[in-house]
Amino acid sequence: TMVTGGGGYLGYNLGCALASSGIAVVLFDVRKPKWEIPSGADFFKGDVRDYEAVFKACEGVDCVFHVAACGMSGLEQANQIESINVGGTKIIIDVCKQRNIPRLIYTSTVNVVFGGNPIEEGDEETVPYFPLEKQFNHYSRTKAIADQMVLAANGTLLKGGGKLHTCVLRPPGIYGPEEQRHLPRVAINIQRRLFNFKFGNHKVQMNWVHIGNLVQAHLLAAEALTSEKSYVASGQAYYIHDGENVIFSEWIVPLFEKLGYRKPWIHIPVLLAHIAATVMEYLHLILKPVFSFTPFLTRNEVWNVTVTHTFRIDKARNQLGYKPKKFSFADSVD
Repeated sequence: TMVTGGGGYLGYNLGCALASSGIAVVLFDVRKPKWEIPSGADFFKGDVRDYEAVFKACEGVDCVFHVAACGMSGLEQANQIESINVGGTKIIIDVCKQRNIPRLIYTSTVNVVFGGNPIEEGDEETVPYFPLEKQFNHYSRTKAIADQMVLAANGTLLKGGGKLHTCVLRPPGIYGPEEQRHLPRVAINIQRRLFNFKFGNHKVQMNWVHIGNLVQAHLLAAEALTSEKSYVASGQAYYIHDGENVIFSEWIVPLFEKLGYRKPWIHIPVLLAHIAATVMEYLHLILKPVFSFTPFLTRNEVWNVTVTHTFRIDKARNQLGYKPKKFSFADSVD
């Protein structure tokens, strides 16, 4: 099995789970994981935009988990995000065909359907892709294109005459022990006292997914693309999360508590937060040649906590046998 983005948090944890169940794994990434490579896994240094490297890494592989992506923090160049998320996905699909790899699982995101529009209990059949031309952030737009490409590749012929079976998983934000990206960013902002105010109403709901549950879903998806499981996941998309809707301002409380700050109490109108985020993003673009900084607030983040977007996971439960375990956010904060 090959895992692209095997140096990142999800890719590495997925690789560990595969290796511990006795499956030979190639962790493919431009950067080595900061954790130890588990026995039963090999690290292959390479870029998903490099056809030769991907082709070489896929020797003898019968299943690819395409986890690698760029642009989540919103700071990367637009052309880089596009070349990795769209170009890289095209290369992965091509290599699967050339190498006769029958299974491809793509890690997508709920952002392919969410762009600031309220979604309540959305499911795979009824919620449409968010219009590409309205997706102003490159990450969401390119993930949506790749999501569609992977599903469109389902059923295409492999070089050796078999068929390619694909599916996509669409998680919300990921949390878990040692997660490097989202939590530390929020923690730093709390320490800078930037999150002392709250915006939005208290009824805004969203989903999260613990790394353990997301890994479980990936393993089940791979099985569900086999003949033993009658290719039930072939050409399908699945929302994957912890199985509960949470109110962000309540969910995040353990982080404030463990850092020794009291809960946010100053209330700011959503519009003001939105304007602030927009200004931050444009400042970032204008100043980039001279001075690069991380906008502490992006429009996407404002929407994430001010617009309800919740999804149903019934399809994953029924077709994949997905059973999310109960995890406490406070444990991850520790």
